[in-house]
Amino acid sequence: MTDAAEAAGIAGTADRTSGTAERTGGTADRTGGTVGGSPPGGPADSAAARAGGRGEPMVPEQRPLAVIDVDGVVADVRHRLRFLRASPGDWEAFFAAAPADPPLAEGVELVHRLARDHEVVWLTGRPERSRAATWRWLGEQGLPLGELRMRPDDDRRPARVFKRAELRQLGARRQVAVVVDDDPAVVDLLRADGWPVLRAEWLAYEATLGNAQESEGRT
Repeated sequence: MTDAAEAAGIAGTADRTSGTAERTGGTADRTGGTVGGSPPGGPADSAAARAGGRGEPMVPEQRPLAVIDVDGVVADVRHRLRFLRASPGDWEAFFAAAPADPPLAEGVELVHRLARDHEVVWLTGRPERSRAATWRWLGEQGLPLGELRMRPDDDRRPARVFKRAELRQLGARRQVAVVVDDDPAVVDLLRADGWPVLRAEWLAYEATLGNAQESEGRT
C-alpha cells in the first residue's frame, strides 16, 4: 500500500467498512450511531424538516474525515531515533528535535490528495506540550491546518490504545473515511475494529520506536 492512490479506494468504501466497527462491541460509547451516520440536528434532520414543510434551510453536507498520523507519515523521524536507543529513552530530546524533521514526500502528496474532498484531522501520539511546534511545522510544509488531536502530557497509554479512543470520539459525530498511520500495532488494532486504515510504508518502521510506544507510551 505504498501508492497514494490506494487511499482513494479505501475512502470510497468507507460507508461499507466503517460500519463494521459496530461488531467489535467497543463502540458503545458512541452517541451518533454508526460511523458515517448523521447526528441529531445534522443534514439528515434538516432535510426531513424541509420535506415536512417547515422550511428550515438545508445544512451543508459535511465532508468525510481523513485522519492522519504525523510521525512516519509526513514527518521523517529517523534523525531523532537515536534519543530512544538508550535505556531509558530521552523523550524530551526526542520531541525537542521534531521541528527539524524533513518532510516525507509520499505522505505530503497523499495528504494533499485527500484534502481535495476530505476534511483532514491530525491524530498524533506527540504530547500536548509540543502542539505549537507541531502546528508550526505543518504550516511550514504547506500541509492543511485542520484539527490537531494530541496525547495529554500525562497520558502513558500505548499509541494504539490512545488512537482507538480518539477515533471512537471522532466517529461518534462524523464519517471517518480513511485513517493513515505507520505503526503496525496501531494499524492492526484499528483494522480489527473495522476502521478503513491505510498503512504508510514509505518509511521503514523501526523497532526502537515501536518498543518505546508499547512499553512507555510516550509517542
